[in-house]
Amino acid sequence: MQEICVRFSSEIVRSIEKMKKTTLSSIFSIIAGVALFAGGSSANPLKLDVKEHELKNGLKLLMLEKHDVPIVCVRINYKVGSVDERPGITGVSHLFEHMMFKGTRIFGTKNYAAEKPLLDKEDDLVIKLLDEKGREEATDKKKIESLEKDLEEVRKKLRELVVKDEVFSLYLRHGASGLNAATSTDGTYYFCDLPANKLELWAFIESDRMKNLVLREYYSERDVVMEERRLRTENSPMGLLIEQLNAVAFIAHPYRWPTIGWRSDIQNLTKADTEEYFKRYYAPNNAVIVMVGDFLPDEAIRLVEKYFGDIPGQPAPPKVKTVEPEQKGERRVEIEFESNPYIAISYHIPAIGHPDLYALDILSSLLSDGRTARLYKSMIEEKRIAVMAHAYNGIGKYPDTFTFIAVPRAPHTLAEIESAFYEEIENLKKTPPTDWEVQKIKNQLEADFIRDLNSASGLANEIGEFEVLSDWRYINTFMDKLSQVTAGDVMRVANKYLTKNNRTVAMLVKKENNAKPKETKGTPPAEKPKTAY
Repeated sequence: MQEICVRFSSEIVRSIEKMKKTTLSSIFSIIAGVALFAGGSSANPLKLDVKEHELKNGLKLLMLEKHDVPIVCVRINYKVGSVDERPGITGVSHLFEHMMFKGTRIFGTKNYAAEKPLLDKEDDLVIKLLDEKGREEATDKKKIESLEKDLEEVRKKLRELVVKDEVFSLYLRHGASGLNAATSTDGTYYFCDLPANKLELWAFIESDRMKNLVLREYYSERDVVMEERRLRTENSPMGLLIEQLNAVAFIAHPYRWPTIGWRSDIQNLTKADTEEYFKRYYAPNNAVIVMVGDFLPDEAIRLVEKYFGDIPGQPAPPKVKTVEPEQKGERRVEIEFESNPYIAISYHIPAIGHPDLYALDILSSLLSDGRTARLYKSMIEEKRIAVMAHAYNGIGKYPDTFTFIAVPRAPHTLAEIESAFYEEIENLKKTPPTDWEVQKIKNQLEADFIRDLNSASGLANEIGEFEVLSDWRYINTFMDKLSQVTAGDVMRVANKYLTKNNRTVAMLVKKENNAKPKETKGTPPAEKPKTAY
């Protein structure tokens, strides 16, 4: 998955997972803490006792009580991400992440009745400006100047009516924290942790955002997203590398375009496109509310029914029909960029729910988690050819990728890194890891998984995220499924998925100096490095 914010930060967060460490004693303490609110036996503390309720309009409510602290962690997740977009409006899901904080007919304005005609006038002027500037024949400069002057006058009046960040301020005044949002390929997520006695305030604000959203400051926020794209992707070696890698690895499926969107699409997004998208995907029947903390389920159901129950559902949004065709041969892309060189190699793997994903999880950890991992020992410690070498297993609603990323240590080359990685993979294909290695990784993965669930906030995040991807019950089966993986399974998935015909290689290299090198007598001309595409 991918998302844009502190937690999911565009494609970069898909590519780099944090390495985690733990001790045996901390594992036991974490398990004990989770068991307090899991509702299951101590033999398996991760059988979470989540209560479900569905409104008539299709809105799903997932509830888990945790009464140790008077806090409720609430999430509203929409089952819509960049995968649901189309060419021409890529990035619209992420734009909504921004727009949802701009207010409604109630919040964010001093007088919506006065604001509405000005918003309509702004839209009309923007469309006229775009049409005039986009004409193939000579544009009318005086007309453009007149339209721009009128537009600025309208925006000046609008600024006088806007109440900046009113939703944020209201939440903060009432003790809320953790206010944030994230967009991934598969979902959009809104976070809020607040005092238990403020749950009704949350229900009032969030239901109003669902049914009365106003696309206020739309065009200025679109510019903010453009700047975000420039900083996080176009001027970021890792962001640019992963964007190009996905664009080449996927030739048909929407996972090929970036969550933040293509620049030209963002520039040309209109309110009409955005409002149509909102109506289709941000409906109650395409959303899930998650509550974890100090509340009573009956009271939570009453509040959600009261505030969200009258919001009409919409026809079920269309599912992604495009299936990525089987890759028939290696693909390569080279990107010129002024930075240290990078390399990324990805392989197609199945979607969430496939049993091979558990073995692939162990494979990625075997390669790169910790100082005893094979890539770390080989590339960083022994050969000293890399300063970073990492592998991760993507988990998506649709088939995703297993990806390796590395940065060479000067003066070593990307070719050396690539060769060393393939060497490690070929070794794994011929000789399985030891049972001790596999068990050690299982312990690490289980500890990491439990740690993510060791707080109400972490639980709310994971329950909501897996419900968007597939089913929150994935949490209840994860450890059992992981425990069944054998060393032979790890070798099997390496042979099955990490093949030449299934891989895409992306390299970030410095721009070449176009000046011709001087030739010395007796020395052959400098040969341009060969690159396969």
